[in-house]
Amino acid sequence: MDNAPGSGQSFNLTKSSLLVIAPFFLWGTAMVAMKGSIDQTTPLFLASLRLLPAGVLVLVAAGLMGRPQPAGWRAWLWISLFAFVDGTLFQGFLAEGLQRTGAGLGSVMIDSQPLAVAIMARFLFGEVVGLFGWLGLGFGISGISLLGLSDIWEQNMLAGQPMQFAPGSISIAGFFQQGTGLMLMAALSMAVGTVLIRYVCRHADPISATGWHMILGGIPLLIQSGLTESEQWQHLAIGDWGAIAYSTVFGSAIAYGIFFYLASIGNLTSLSALTFLTPVFALVFGNLFLGEVLSPIQWFGVGLTLISIYLVNQRQILAQKIGRSMPETLDAAPTIAASQPETDSRSA
Repeated sequence: MDNAPGSGQSFNLTKSSLLVIAPFFLWGTAMVAMKGSIDQTTPLFLASLRLLPAGVLVLVAAGLMGRPQPAGWRAWLWISLFAFVDGTLFQGFLAEGLQRTGAGLGSVMIDSQPLAVAIMARFLFGEVVGLFGWLGLGFGISGISLLGLSDIWEQNMLAGQPMQFAPGSISIAGFFQQGTGLMLMAALSMAVGTVLIRYVCRHADPISATGWHMILGGIPLLIQSGLTESEQWQHLAIGDWGAIAYSTVFGSAIAYGIFFYLASIGNLTSLSALTFLTPVFALVFGNLFLGEVLSPIQWFGVGLTLISIYLVNQRQILAQKIGRSMPETLDAAPTIAASQPETDSRSA
């Protein structure tokens, strides 16, 4: 089958706001739900729980919706690659990285992936980013930096010290030992996975493919957990299992199902830029339910993040208002765009 973007399907990200925002809302709230349970289990076991049961739920939903199952070696080859990159590598790097780096720095690293998606989508699918798009991505990176690193900055400012990095952090070994490199690899894995769904959906249904990629990607993590980890569930209380269940059902099955479906038919740059909302939702609901207080720097970061989302998703409209020449200064029409569906570059 051929479900390539543009083959009879179109989707405007600006016309279904609730559906589009749902994955990032669910990811953000899942982070809050899981915050108190992470220390009670092991990283690879938790990563496998976020994938395997969620994959089964997605496949059940796909069956009830009458979505076709993958058929043919090409479909399974692309799904296997998708599972390895976005399932095993992303969740594995993320789980291990979170154990070695602070939550703030980890959030900045993982939520920087829209920039990588924009660059890849620009060259692979001819998506026009334009001046306002690049400006918006810059605001987004700045915003999540303020959200994630504000505590570190404030502590150093109060102590009268500049930002400092631990000895050895500038080496490759130190880069990965401290978790920074692992979080960067997780961000790149997610970015590549977001792009891969376009190729997967040329041979398979996006929802069914998402379910199978969770299962195939989660199996190696579960095996590795069994070989290298111990006491994965002995310390989990009922509340912890409830948090894991919410994270699995809402933060994985529903969130990833919606996200990759939209990625298969919408504009990757516009959709991926909404990832900047994930730490915003996490901070807001952490404030509501956990009593966490946002600092003035973090509120400023929230403002920059919202400006970023607006600029990226309204970049074509803003460019039209001041003349079509501005986006062309950064994005001359690529030759590859002629061979791509119109949906790739117009459904902003």
